[in-house]
Amino acid sequence: MNRFAKKLAQHSLSLRRGRAEILQVNVGKLCNLVCVHCHVNAGPKREEIMARETIDRIIDWLAKTDIQIVDLTGGAPEMIPDFRYFIEQVKSLQPERHIIDRCNLTILLERGYKDLASFLASNKVEIIASMPCYSPENVNAQRGEGVFEGSIAVLQLLNLLGYGTDPDLPLHLIYNPMGAFLPPSQAELEANYKRELKKHFGIVFNNLYTLTNLPIGRFAGYLRHNNKLNEYMELLIQAFNPATISGLMCRNTISVGWRGEVYDCDFNQQLGMQCCGNGGSKPLFLWDIAPDSFEGREIMTGDHCFGCTAGAGSSCGGAIV
Repeated sequence: MNRFAKKLAQHSLSLRRGRAEILQVNVGKLCNLVCVHCHVNAGPKREEIMARETIDRIIDWLAKTDIQIVDLTGGAPEMIPDFRYFIEQVKSLQPERHIIDRCNLTILLERGYKDLASFLASNKVEIIASMPCYSPENVNAQRGEGVFEGSIAVLQLLNLLGYGTDPDLPLHLIYNPMGAFLPPSQAELEANYKRELKKHFGIVFNNLYTLTNLPIGRFAGYLRHNNKLNEYMELLIQAFNPATISGLMCRNTISVGWRGEVYDCDFNQQLGMQCCGNGGSKPLFLWDIAPDSFEGREIMTGDHCFGCTAGAGSSCGGAIV
């Protein structure tokens, strides 16, 4: 039994799936950035991307469900050749199905992607964008030189298209800590972001989500390099908050990898922890599982789960409590 499972037992808690409401698809590890906090180890040289055949099988599976939200992540999800095709296929099932694009913003400035913002707007795709800070020094240190300036330019473009003001075009930002510490108060930080971005750049957005960095992938490497991995793990363990358990994203979200494998969450996906009782003998794909068989299943856990349950909690929608 891992330390997280023991902690649950100490609090007489169990972690099982509720009703599936979100299908989160990690379409690959290809990205135009190499961010320090990335748990996916994404970058420009990664070759793992979702094929059209896999997209079609996911769409066929989705058509048999009443799941209304499809959450596309990566890497930079926009960089797979069939990104637009994926969105069009989801919308063809049912126009009101909601699509989320987890965007790093700067990709929308790259050659071949400059008309993508308009495409997203015309398909009413929600954008959740990584924006570690409202000052250039912190953003460029975490994500690369010039990323802040590019992000600002894209946010201004999105505002011109109606993002952040049109109810059909929600625009949310994500904050990740710069180092081995927990995020501050989400409400206070959101107020600061809105004030500073509006004052200096005329930018508006809907919500700010604070996410705790999990000690896996490139961020785990950063912690090891700075001899802070054990210290950070202890911080997460000591900050365990039992009130976060009911709101964890793994309870209502199905995570799918770029080859179609199924997981409890994107973090388990990057660690190769297959869900649904799979013994690890062979990959288990989304289309191998009946849509109605997820509810009630026990969720696979590990020590990294302390990252989602520390302090106010952390999910794809920000703080939990």
